[in-house]
Amino acid sequence: MVLIFFTVLALICANIPVVKDWYFGLWQNEVMFSVGNFNFFSHNGHAMSLGAVINDFLMAIFFLSVGLEIKREIRVGELSTREKALLPIIGACGGMLVPVLLFALVCPSDAAMQRGLAIPMATDIAFSLGVLAVFKTRVPVGLKVFLAALAVADDLGGIIVIALFYSSNINMMFMLLSAACVALMVVANIIKIRSKAFYVTVGLVLWYMMLNSGIHATISGVIVAFCIPATLKKGTGHYLERIRKNINKFPVIEVDDLHNTVVLTNEEIHTLKSIESAADKMISPLQDLEDNLHFLINFIVIPLFAFANAGIDLSQMSIGSLFSGVGLAVMVGLVVGKFVGVFSFSWLAVRLKVVTLPAGADWKSFASVCVVCGIGFTVSMFIADLSYAGLGASGVALLNQAKLGVLCGSVVSAILGCVLLNKFLPETK
Repeated sequence: MVLIFFTVLALICANIPVVKDWYFGLWQNEVMFSVGNFNFFSHNGHAMSLGAVINDFLMAIFFLSVGLEIKREIRVGELSTREKALLPIIGACGGMLVPVLLFALVCPSDAAMQRGLAIPMATDIAFSLGVLAVFKTRVPVGLKVFLAALAVADDLGGIIVIALFYSSNINMMFMLLSAACVALMVVANIIKIRSKAFYVTVGLVLWYMMLNSGIHATISGVIVAFCIPATLKKGTGHYLERIRKNINKFPVIEVDDLHNTVVLTNEEIHTLKSIESAADKMISPLQDLEDNLHFLINFIVIPLFAFANAGIDLSQMSIGSLFSGVGLAVMVGLVVGKFVGVFSFSWLAVRLKVVTLPAGADWKSFASVCVVCGIGFTVSMFIADLSYAGLGASGVALLNQAKLGVLCGSVVSAILGCVLLNKFLPETK
């Protein structure tokens, strides 16, 4: 609901004459975070605009969260074993390949237009799981797990595409400094440094180095995520035993005394703090940081990104934008390509007995979830900006067409998915 609100607000601001100039001008303001002559938000010696800070810095935090989720899923979650990971990964491969092929076929063979090939690759995990949440207990757990794991695999594919195809003008000095930051975090992992502050600090330095190296800066978030330790310094058992010993220092409370308030001694306060410390250390830095980032990502980063990027000046466009060029290619890629890719690859894998359908699902409900995969809002918008920003006036027009295609494709996929899910999911018992 927060995402929808800020998306609609962006469209309103971009199309009301009184505020549209303010809206579009807002993202061009320079951002300074300086110490002396050094500005942290600077690229090749020039201060970054507010829009660039949102798309390059805040989205790096978003990709940090995505990277943490991917690492957790690989270690202990739905991508941790071959049996769990195979169907979502196969579906994700189809869901990335077919939309790209459809985009290439539908979009004119103009070099500038074809830069957006990767736009319809992504599935927005927040919006897609939000659609399933509407149906609550009617959705089998297996389908929810499949969609979440597929969206994670999709994000990983998007990250690889950004790293490979949206980097330019490599600066070797900053590349070497970036490599040094990564090496430092790897060594810290080996010698069991578990301080989140350490990795975040090195991560900020890495972001600045990568920003100026030519590799897209958001990739730094994923690199940091994969360097955050997922293990404990001394193991879970050590901290559990410490908690048990400390709890046993307190006397057994009689039932009649449960509601009595007593003043703790200094020794008891120290014991409670030791319990609290041990409980905190039982949570790995990876899971703790992922949990701490949820509010920031869900209620600040992504809504702000939506507000900054979803604004399309519809007065500069015609309805024909959705039936030709980039807008049509993106919409077809999301609505048709994602469904066909995810469903066909999954169907083939099941028929070949490589995998099985998610528990509790049949082909109709599974196909309905495949339609929902066409909701590609956040990462699709991000890749659209990478594809067409910096191409001058023609780039602005192409970017607006791509954004319109993303919005319409995502809305159509969401509505169609809801209709099909409502029809094919079992009724609530």
